[in-house]
Amino acid sequence: MNKQELENRLIDFAASIIIVASNFEKNYAGNHLAGQIIRSGTSPALNYGEAQSAESSKDFVHKMGVCLKELRESFVCLKIIEKANLTTDLKNLSMAKIEANELISIFVSSIKTAKANMK
Repeated sequence: MNKQELENRLIDFAASIIIVASNFEKNYAGNHLAGQIIRSGTSPALNYGEAQSAESSKDFVHKMGVCLKELRESFVCLKIIEKANLTTDLKNLSMAKIEANELISIFVSSIKTAKANMK
């Protein structure tokens, strides 16, 4: 997968998170987790853009690590949303969980490769 394809997947993931969050129950928990998942779910796309302009290999690994952290946070948040029944849009929720998990795997692999190339 090239840089542009990964960026497009991250943008698509961010958009899917926004769509999922727009269907949450309108209560305290729904509003709180909607804000949380929108922040963590859109962050990887934005931080990946920063990683592309990293000033060094170490900076690149750090920025990719931030993306990974936010993807893991999003994945856990999606699981909480599912357990708490905050949405009836289970199809998009399930698709977002699958994509988050796949993106996590991609970033783990990319970070390992980048670290190996630094040696």
